[in-house]
Amino acid sequence: MDLLPPWPLFTAFLAASLVLALTPGPGVIYILARTLSQGRTSGFASVAGVGLGNFGNSVGAALGLAALFAISAAAFTFVKLAGAGYLVWLGIRMLRDARSRIVSELAAVATQPAARVLRDGVLVGLLNPKTTLFFAAFLPQFVNPGGTSPIAQTLALGAVFVAIAACTDALYVVLAGRIAPRVTAHVGFRRWGQRLGGGAFIGLGVLAAVSERPAVR
Repeated sequence: MDLLPPWPLFTAFLAASLVLALTPGPGVIYILARTLSQGRTSGFASVAGVGLGNFGNSVGAALGLAALFAISAAAFTFVKLAGAGYLVWLGIRMLRDARSRIVSELAAVATQPAARVLRDGVLVGLLNPKTTLFFAAFLPQFVNPGGTSPIAQTLALGAVFVAIAACTDALYVVLAGRIAPRVTAHVGFRRWGQRLGGGAFIGLGVLAAVSERPAVR
């Protein structure tokens, strides 16, 4: 079963995927905010969550969900607003936590269970219909119509892209983790980190809500 394109074309796919994965987007900002405010463990958990959400979008693209979004403004708007609302909710929650006056509560916020961070990352990645549309536009360029099932090829390419993105996201976590101890050494810095992260999430949510539906050809 030839799930992947010939090597020359696959090399082009890998290069394009690496460039795209290195480009900061909502997922990267989410991961950086988690790392700076809660440490590397939460950062890596958010990487896994965003990766799972992105792979879910690649599955949606393979099964035709992207086609639905492309022709149905209502479906796209519903999912877009759901994702935007979730980002805003995350931001409000972080701002609320930042107002806590008790040091022990701030420490508890900084050590949230990895499972909770993972869940949030999945939703941040999954509730982004633009990712599905991206997969629908990008992955078919490397699918061989005469080869193995196009759905299987799309899923394989999606998995490779998610793996590349996870590696670059992990690099962001490592780099952010190096400066996080200096930033979070004091409660005041930690509080400001929560505020900055919360503001970033709210800004992302508002931006996602007002963005236009991209065209897919």
